[in-house]
Amino acid sequence: MSIRFLRSAAVYAVLGLGLGIYMAASQQFSLRPVHAHALLGGWLSMAVMGLIYKAFPAMNDRFLAPAHFWLHSLGLPVMLAGVAAIHSGRADSGEPLAGIGSILFGLGVIAFAVNLWRNAAARP
Repeated sequence: MSIRFLRSAAVYAVLGLGLGIYMAASQQFSLRPVHAHALLGGWLSMAVMGLIYKAFPAMNDRFLAPAHFWLHSLGLPVMLAGVAAIHSGRADSGEPLAGIGSILFGLGVIAFAVNLWRNAAARP
């Protein structure tokens, strides 16, 4: 599970960096919230969570770990698309996407928190 999270984190690091470079080069900063969410929800969160899964192997063999990965991995890009639409002037289509993506993302974080609480101290 840790490798899945770390590889996904690397994808979001590249995405966030690329978007930041694009915004700086074009002097168009309307997508700053997408840049921030990609780096915090993608790169930082997924990297830290991947390292936690590596540090606590008992968390890997549970239903909660794959549920967390898939909820996080499905919710974040949907949320990013919604936030991008909102900040590009298409709030009518962006708000439902941002809402659905945020709920999925949030459920993934809850699955992670429950998994950590229940299984981090368990012996491998």
